Amino acid sequence: MAKTTDVRPIVKLRSTAGTGTTYVTRKNRRNDPDRLVLRKYDPKIRRHVEFKEER
Repeated sequence: MAKTTDVRPIVKLRSTAGTGTTYVTRKNRRNDPDRLVLRKYDPKIRRHVEFKEER
């Protein structure tokens, strides 16, 4: 069971708009070794913004 957590760790995605909104997801370290950046919906400002991985 520990093997799956090593390959797919849980990461927090924080909004770049400064609202403090976060998403929690898993990522594959082999495919995405760098920090993850996804464009997702921020409900506080009601628009899509970039969410960057926080460690």
